[in-house]
Parts: sequence; C-alpha cells; structure tokens
Amino acid sequence: MPTLKNRQRVGLGDFSGVRRQQPMRQNGCSLTRLFLAGILSQLYELYHSLSTKMMDTISQFADDIYVYSIDELFARFDTRLSHDSWLDLGRDIRRTVWKEVRLPVGAGGGTTPTLAKAASHAAKRISGYNGVAVIDSEQERINILKQMDVTDVWGIGNRLGRKLNLLGIHTAHQLSVQSPARMRKQFSILVENTVRELNGEIRIKWDDVRPDKQQIYSTRTFGARVTDKRDLHKALVGHCESAMGKLRRQKSLTKAITVFASNSPHDDTAYYRKSIYHPFPVPTMDTRIVTKALPAIIDKIFKPGVCFYRCGVGIVEIIPAANYQADLFSINEDKPALMNVLDAVNDRYGKSTLQVVSKGFDKKT
Repeated sequence: MPTLKNRQRVGLGDFSGVRRQQPMRQNGCSLTRLFLAGILSQLYELYHSLSTKMMDTISQFADDIYVYSIDELFARFDTRLSHDSWLDLGRDIRRTVWKEVRLPVGAGGGTTPTLAKAASHAAKRISGYNGVAVIDSEQERINILKQMDVTDVWGIGNRLGRKLNLLGIHTAHQLSVQSPARMRKQFSILVENTVRELNGEIRIKWDDVRPDKQQIYSTRTFGARVTDKRDLHKALVGHCESAMGKLRRQKSLTKAITVFASNSPHDDTAYYRKSIYHPFPVPTMDTRIVTKALPAIIDKIFKPGVCFYRCGVGIVEIIPAANYQADLFSINEDKPALMNVLDAVNDRYGKSTLQVVSKGFDKKT
C-alpha cells in the first residue's frame, strides 16, 4: 500500500492561483477547469474518507472529541496523568492512526484550547518534540511560547500580528505577559481571551471553537465492559440521540454516519475495532431515521467474545438545512415538528425525558 510518510504532501484548495494560457474550451467552458474539477471531486472524496477514519480512530482514546476541521480535532480528557503519561498517550495516538489510516499526525496537549494549539505547533514545528508536545507546567509553557512567533498563536493573523509588532510584541510569550485589560482596550475581547488562555485560564468554551461543526461525534467508554449485542445497541442509540440533537441545534442535515465499537488497546486479548460508514439516500435531521439504521450496522460490528470498552457515532457529512434542495424523486421521511417537540421537552425537563424506546430505560451503559 502506498503511503504518505516522509513524502511531500500537497494541500488542497481552490485553484484561483492556477492559470494556463489559451485553454481549450467547449461550449464556453474550460476543459482544463472541467478536468481539474473532476480530479478535485475524487480527491475530496478520498480526503473526506481519510478524515473520517482518522477522527474515528482518535475518538477511541478520548472522553470527548470536537471536530474543528476536516483535518484537526480537539479531544477532552477527564483524567489526570503525569507529563510522561501524556506524552505516551500522544505517541500511542500517533502510532494507532498511522497503523490504521496510514496518515502521519501530530499531537499537542494543554490546559486550554489555545495552549493545546500552541503545543500542536511545537509538536510539528519546533525541534526536539518529534510530533508530540504537552504544555502542563510553567517551564514548558514559557519554553514553547518563547519559540513561537506571535502570528503562530491561534487567532492572531498577519494583520493583527503587524499591529502587535509595532508595540514590541513579536513572540507568543511576549503576548502572554501583556495586561489582558490593555489588550481588550487596544484590540478586542478576543485578544484579551487569547492572552488569558495563554496563561492557562480557560476562556474558550467547547462550542466557541466552531459554531457550525463539519462533523459531530458522540463517543464514550462504558462503565462496565459490554458483551451483549442488545446493550451495545442501547448505547449506540443514546449516542445517536446526542449527536442528532446537536445537529438540529445548528440547523443542519446529515448525509451519512459512521458507527464504531472497540475493546481497549490495553486489554490482554487481541485488539478489536470495527467501524461502519452508512450513507442515507436523503439528508436527514430525524433521530428515528438514524436509529433505524443501527441494527444492520451493529450486525456488522458486533463480535461474540469481545469485551467492548468504547463505542460511538459520528455525523460525518453535514450540510446546512437552509441550503438543501430536495429531490423530487426521493421520499423525505423526516418529521421536523416531532423533532422540535422532542428537543423542546428535553431542553425544558432534562435530557432523555423523551427518548427513542430502543435506547432502554436503565443506566447500565
């Protein structure tokens, strides 16, 4: 299998900078552009497939993940580990992604999203970190920030960077020692929050990272290992409910889901992990339609004898509901009014006040 390791990678983007003299044309349309569009379409499909597999793989390690873009995510951990243990976890994630997806990735950890991004920068760009960096001490924080240009800080663009340079602020560390109130007065509350985050104060909430998510994952470890297919089904229905609720809150539809389950890579038995991608004929926002697809998916995932440790559901192809053009020949079975009632009741009276029956009513999983 061909790999990308130790090779140049080409970033995909629009072709506004690509020019060709006297292109051939047919009916007023550039054949060169048509050719590039066809190649791009196939490349994006491949890129999306790799992205989904990568997110899927990383999600098995985290308590919660938040997909930031097609090639980047935030992972939140509820556990406390030593510095060396965090580094080992980062290396384990990199090895697993390389083994299962054949993509080289970097891992950066910090006590705030901005410090995590700084650590990610260090992992990739600063000598000695070799793909993994963790900012969990004052010494490590200062060391990394002193080696970063101010424009390397998350949220500080070139234009803002030039203004900061005029004030003698050239590095991330110099920005971090500024008065937050002064930065707010001279620039904005966003710069103030950046300064506070660089000093370990959480100012960016999970949903502030990206208002409209491109992918939505719900994943969690089991309180007790699961060996029964019905229990696995109940847990996955719960994840569907959670993910689809978030999808509706941002007024979107999904064209496909990915479902996975695994035991722990640290078990004495052989590691088992299975992921299934399931497209829908019509984009949907209806929890019932998604959960209806689960039994057939679980039949492909479940393996007798495996003690499942984690499972999850990913909403992986999201489109804005307002921009969707319905197909006259496809039947849309969504019930928006019913979903509105479901969300309104659960928002008012608490999560799972109304739920899909197949989820069950016990708290075992």
